[in-house]
Amino acid sequence: MIYFEEALRVLFANKVRSLLTMTGLIIGVGAVIAIQVLGSSMAGAVNGALGDMADNSFIVAPNAVQGNFRRAAIKLTDITAIEQDVPNIEQGIPLGGQNFLIQNGHHQARYFLTPDSNQPFNDSPLLYGRRFSSSDIADATNVAVISYRSYQKLFPHGGDPTGRSIYAGIHRYVVVGVLAAPKRGFINAQFGGDITIPYTTYVNQYVHDGVAGAARFIVADASRMNLTEIAVMKQLKALHGNQKGLQYQTFDKSQLTKGINGIFGVLTIVVALIGAVSLVVAGIGVMNIMLVSVTERTREIGVRKAIGARRGQILAQFFIEALLLCGFGCGIGLAIGLSIGWIVNQFAIVKVTGYVAPLPWVESLLIAGAFTIVVTLAFGTYPAYRAARLDPIEALRYE
Repeated sequence: MIYFEEALRVLFANKVRSLLTMTGLIIGVGAVIAIQVLGSSMAGAVNGALGDMADNSFIVAPNAVQGNFRRAAIKLTDITAIEQDVPNIEQGIPLGGQNFLIQNGHHQARYFLTPDSNQPFNDSPLLYGRRFSSSDIADATNVAVISYRSYQKLFPHGGDPTGRSIYAGIHRYVVVGVLAAPKRGFINAQFGGDITIPYTTYVNQYVHDGVAGAARFIVADASRMNLTEIAVMKQLKALHGNQKGLQYQTFDKSQLTKGINGIFGVLTIVVALIGAVSLVVAGIGVMNIMLVSVTERTREIGVRKAIGARRGQILAQFFIEALLLCGFGCGIGLAIGLSIGWIVNQFAIVKVTGYVAPLPWVESLLIAGAFTIVVTLAFGTYPAYRAARLDPIEALRYE
């Protein structure tokens, strides 16, 4: 304890010098922590914005870059065959969409009408009503679930619209559900159309050539998603006669999440490496100041050794001084980095994604602690060792 008191006394006796020495550490640690917090927060917020996507299903579609795109188009018979032959597939749903002028009395707007099942791809909460039931799918009923945006336009007077009718061309659909308003953010993508109807109804009314183009498959075991996707693409190629050059691609929530996390992870690593360079420069400054401190206190070291201080005690005294210097610098940098991250998180990221992700406190503390230990060991050990190795007679004679 006495070593810490002595180290604090020395640091506070030279406030300006100590602060200038810590500046490099403050900037380096603050920058690394701020970027780490922002990267983690942005990734978490984007993942939160994607949270309404179902994690037990995936989409498969022909790769758009292949030579003959139409020959790879997915047919309704392909979906049925995959449901029967590929393990882990619970349900296959054709994908597509129709752009219609949707009407409710005198209120109308153009929206995209898409198919869905009783296990929706967009699992966002409901404001009114219900989702599609299994009987809706089995009986191909003329019902619809509408988005909050279309609800505001088609039912401007508010209230529960379930049981009321909307029209798309010659077809009438009874509204059975309304999706709740999404969180406010620029990248809150809505997966699916503004007007969704049972996929069986969609097939009966809009798919006349037996070609769906793309499909969504619901799996029984999400942990086997990747193997199931590979099996489905292999089966599709077989169903199309294994024609040369056929290419399919899949899309699921985990792929998108991994991609986003990977992007922010790389950015964090790059900035961390840049911050590490600044920390090396700051560490050199710490070593320089500690060597100056050893030189200034050479006579003091000689007196302590003359009255019985051991090398280990002298080493501990200067090492703890370097530790406190680095600890204070990294601690202030940690506070600044977290503050910057919190401010940007609260006032910028939430406007982009609509979500506020929790700050990574534990990771930030570990980073600051690791920098403190590394800089102290790398740049504080030699000055402390040099002080401990001073000859007491020569030290007493030093002026």
